[in-house]
Amino acid sequence: MSEDQNIEFKESWRDEYLKWICGFANAQGGKIFIGKDDDGKVIGLKDWKKLMEDIPNKGKYILGILVDVDLHKSKKGEFIEITIEPYPYPVNYKGQYHYQSGSTKQELKGAALDKFLLQKIGKRWDGVPVPKVSIKELKQETFDFFSKKALKSQRINEESLTDTNEQLLENLQLKLQ
Repeated sequence: MSEDQNIEFKESWRDEYLKWICGFANAQGGKIFIGKDDDGKVIGLKDWKKLMEDIPNKGKYILGILVDVDLHKSKKGEFIEITIEPYPYPVNYKGQYHYQSGSTKQELKGAALDKFLLQKIGKRWDGVPVPKVSIKELKQETFDFFSKKALKSQRINEESLTDTNEQLLENLQLKLQ
């Protein structure tokens, strides 16, 4: 077994690995093995008893998720397997959102974070209303262009081209706040 997009090997535990747990929870899930080198060879853990209690508690109280923590024993020593399931809602580590992509953990920021958060709640950017925008603030040529596109895609019929802008938005189930 080698490291890949779902598997990480760590020689010892550091609290910063909660970021990796967060990244796996926000992606497809994964496993972290504590007490193995980068090649997956067991090097053992001295503090495994403490970690068996600390890691699940930190997952629960810092990340707000449950992680499975299993102890394995071999001739070369003990190692811990942490199994992280993918979560349907966004998981953050101290306000930071991490995501496991390929074999790297990335902190999401800016547009990538916006897209991720919207996807997790089942929305797209064009389905989120812009607060405090009135119809009067929108350009008429934009409505004309949009009406032609809606007619071409058969979202409206030809009679709807005479509707007011308010009626057009209502018929297309688009809302302003």
